Amino acid sequence: MILILDFGGQYNQLIARRVRENNVYCEVHTALSFDKIRALNPEGIILTGGPQSVYEKDSLLPPIEIFKLGVPILGICYGAQAMTKILGGSVKPAEVSEYGKTEIELVGASKLFAGVEKKSVAWMSHTDRIFSAPENFSVTVKTKNCPVAAMENPAQNFYAVQFHPEVVHTVEGKKIFSNFVDICGCKRDWKMSSFVVDTIAKLKKKIGGGKVLCALSGGVDSSVAAVLLSKAVGKNLTCVFVDHGLLRKNEAAEVEAVFKNFDLNFIKVDASERFLEKLRGVVEPERKRKIIGEEFIRVFEEVSKKIGAVDFLVQGTIYPDVIESGLGKSAVIKSHHNVGGLPDFVDFKEIVEPLRLLFKDEVRQAGRELGLPENLVSRQPFPGPGLGIRIIGEVTAEKIKIVQEADAIYREEIFKAGVDKNLAQYFAALTNMRSVGVMGDGRTYDNAIALRAVLTSDFMTAEPAQIPWEVLSVVANRIVNEVHGVNRVLYDCTSKPPATIEFE
Repeated sequence: MILILDFGGQYNQLIARRVRENNVYCEVHTALSFDKIRALNPEGIILTGGPQSVYEKDSLLPPIEIFKLGVPILGICYGAQAMTKILGGSVKPAEVSEYGKTEIELVGASKLFAGVEKKSVAWMSHTDRIFSAPENFSVTVKTKNCPVAAMENPAQNFYAVQFHPEVVHTVEGKKIFSNFVDICGCKRDWKMSSFVVDTIAKLKKKIGGGKVLCALSGGVDSSVAAVLLSKAVGKNLTCVFVDHGLLRKNEAAEVEAVFKNFDLNFIKVDASERFLEKLRGVVEPERKRKIIGEEFIRVFEEVSKKIGAVDFLVQGTIYPDVIESGLGKSAVIKSHHNVGGLPDFVDFKEIVEPLRLLFKDEVRQAGRELGLPENLVSRQPFPGPGLGIRIIGEVTAEKIKIVQEADAIYREEIFKAGVDKNLAQYFAALTNMRSVGVMGDGRTYDNAIALRAVLTSDFMTAEPAQIPWEVLSVVANRIVNEVHGVNRVLYDCTSKPPATIEFE
């Protein structure tokens, strides 16, 4: 096992993903004491990035004793600076901050950079930098503005990098993590099949004969969570599908048709009018997310009272939901309805999240291990708040209809063109912009639809997909001609970061 000590950076769960890609188990923890770290008995430790400066009075630092454990340690960005400070080097504000893709150059031999090109591109995100390395450390990488972009003490297996090898923008990042796994001597024998077996056993022990209510959306995450619970508790599980009126076109009927075939005690609740009334006049994205999150819980509570006492609520929360909703001292990017959107009081003994430690591709893999059909496992993700966060500004019935129709056209043409197979997510959103147009020799002043399609494997970072122009042309033409109230179609070509995948 490799232990990841979290200092609040936005890419921290990506580090876990990169380690697991090497079939090595890892855990992410915040603010652990040395005794707890020693008890975990890690084969290696990674210190993550974070928003603080190590020279600030209240900055988080790892216990100094970890550097006497005799295990390899890798510091990333803030983690590299924390290592520097503890071991006697110096960290100061950088004369020139670095953010984004930056050329790095190897200047020394290193196990960590074995097989890495002498010059490549890495992702930087820092305003401080290492000014002097600790004693017995040598510099291994530099950039134009950062003379100590990486350093190491190979005798003690201490390694530090100022850049972020975990994000896709760092060209040789995966190789760097693979090298660190080798340095740690890990066996690369952790498999998803063992996660599934272990999780079912833990759920049986935790829940016992308790009654369980599962929030089932029909998406990949909640579907896998539902089947895991079904195998653990059988008939003690009831799955509730809430139609909040913010689903894609015809989706409520499709979800019901699929899960009626599963032995999951399936219940459908039509709460569309209720959600719409709660969202009336609300324009701020975080408020919308939190309103939808709380209303979900209230609906589940009401259903649970009708079916009898329910002890546990199950949700399909996954790692990206957790980190973007704020983990430890991490910044809140957006509250996911099943994490940061939960109300303070919840009328259940406990909320169970069996997928909380998995990334999207790992969830799909777990689904296959559980025997779910491929068309369900491969389904593109759909956010819990649904079209509520794909409509910028106030949510109304008219706007829902517009974005449903536009999205259906977009998805249909993407599928017909055969370009859907490599896309991680693609959808239409309704902007809050209106513009002048001309149709039938007459002036219009209507809405603009934005189309989005991204390439990603982890949903923590993403690149915009280059949809063929001829496909986009067909989509735009159909939308403005078939969707009442739309006279302009835009394509979003922004990566994540700096944008998020969803619009709100």
